[in-house]
Amino acid sequence: MDERGAGADSAVVLLSGGLDSLVAAHLATRAYRLRLAVTADYRQRAADAEMAAAAQQAAALGVEHQGVHLPWLGGISASALTDAGAALPRLGANELDDVAAAGATAAAVWVPNRNGVLLMVAAAYAEALGCDAVVMGINAEEGATFPDNTPQFADAAQRLLGYSSARPLSVVCPVAEMTKTQMVMAAREHGIPLTTLHSCYEAGPGHCWECESCLRLKRALEDGGAWPSVSPHLHRTGR
Repeated sequence: MDERGAGADSAVVLLSGGLDSLVAAHLATRAYRLRLAVTADYRQRAADAEMAAAAQQAAALGVEHQGVHLPWLGGISASALTDAGAALPRLGANELDDVAAAGATAAAVWVPNRNGVLLMVAAAYAEALGCDAVVMGINAEEGATFPDNTPQFADAAQRLLGYSSARPLSVVCPVAEMTKTQMVMAAREHGIPLTTLHSCYEAGPGHCWECESCLRLKRALEDGGAWPSVSPHLHRTGR
């Protein structure tokens, strides 16, 4: 995994509409010229809201936005993210750092090989555009329960790209060592706007502030000093 990618100057970014990829994209601009932002619709509940948020974020970054539709990925999954009839798992705010509890909820929202598929899609665009890197928002907080959110995943993916791409491609993860609170603090430090986020597992139009993803975002905004100033812009006021 390359943090900076010496000698590289252009990249494709995976942009989900959430906090992690937004901060990663902005931080990556210190070393890369972003050529394209890619957002996936894999039949997740929040697909429309994520796509809309990511489109706004890409516009603010001044980069072209490309939606990629992968209905088969949601179709093969029994994940609560893709099955609107399934109950989303719930955690208490005091359980967010409980590895066993968070591991159980992670299993319920797991989509088979999702980050692997999305990274390879972005890499295909990067190769076609003659770019040097793919930027993604893996992070330390979710890396505790999701193996595809770890530096080890990024390192392995970069080795694979050495064989599957005809040009060298780096996997760049600017927030890999950060918690979500640290990302909010970085956003405030670097003037990264947080008012276009959609980090909720639900379809929207705003945040439910009850699912695990919302609880993590709310904690980060509170601890990072951005709550409640940001929350009115996220469509629903936190309870």
